[in-house]
Amino acid sequence: MSLSADHVDRFEAFRPRLEAVAYRLLGSAGEAEDAVQETFLRWQAADVDRVEVPEAWLTKVLTNLCLNQLASARARRETYVGQWLPEPLLDGDPMLGPADTAEQRESVSYAVLTLMERLSPGERAVYVLREAFDYPHRDIAEILDITEAASQQIFHRAKKHVAGGKVRTEIDEAAARRIVEEFLAAAVGGRIEPLVRLLTEDAVAIGDGGGKIPSRATAFEGAAAVARFLWGLLKPGKAKRALVGGEPEIYAWTANGDPAVVAVVDGRVVGVVCLEVVAEGIAAFRSQVNPDKLERATERWAITAHGEPLFNAF
Repeated sequence: MSLSADHVDRFEAFRPRLEAVAYRLLGSAGEAEDAVQETFLRWQAADVDRVEVPEAWLTKVLTNLCLNQLASARARRETYVGQWLPEPLLDGDPMLGPADTAEQRESVSYAVLTLMERLSPGERAVYVLREAFDYPHRDIAEILDITEAASQQIFHRAKKHVAGGKVRTEIDEAAARRIVEEFLAAAVGGRIEPLVRLLTEDAVAIGDGGGKIPSRATAFEGAAAVARFLWGLLKPGKAKRALVGGEPEIYAWTANGDPAVVAVVDGRVVGVVCLEVVAEGIAAFRSQVNPDKLERATERWAITAHGEPLFNAF
């Protein structure tokens, strides 16, 4: 069915919100874009003049497409090489979605996106729609074909699964940069002790190389182990330069609302390290170095005024 320009414009007006929903559900920008495009094809094939509430209709279609995707993703991740981590989004990316409330900002943090992998597809959908987009349970029930009471129960269960032992510290962009700069200064110094002091005792570090960039499958645990790993990671070496195609420029940045280290080679983002900051210090380092999950970050980097790097690594 051919859509009128008005119907196309109506869909395009909803596209940013749909992409933000899909990204939180799937943890992948590429898969989110595919899900939204499939939603458009369903919109194109529907008798849209009979759709009373387009946003509700589109959200329902998109959410169910994402639920199907999540079910198949679980099987794929069983054979994924190493640790699977979400695709990071750099500061300003519209796919990050609403960030007006603490709940919305928390729901797209790298730590929470990672923790949401613990949830069933249904739990994840209820959590995202309620926590990040403030849908009433009545509307969530209609989207997922469940009762309102079931939606409330699932949401409370999902929040318990996502909640960690530490409370994430909200910081502004300037503070995030200072944290990253302090961390990098300690990490490239000649002694481990200053770096250890920035970390919580139970700090962890884990990375996702997707089998394309060497990355340890299990986390480094404990401040001393994490500090030694990070110190070694930033030490110069020909093998490291060969692996990423050159000498990376290192920037202090923000990704998914978290302080982040961005490594760039010839305009190509080759690594994003998200820092989870709590009151006691830096609790986690999650490194995304799988090139397949950095394409959107590279696109965003190309249109961002990023200034000079802090230093060149390796």
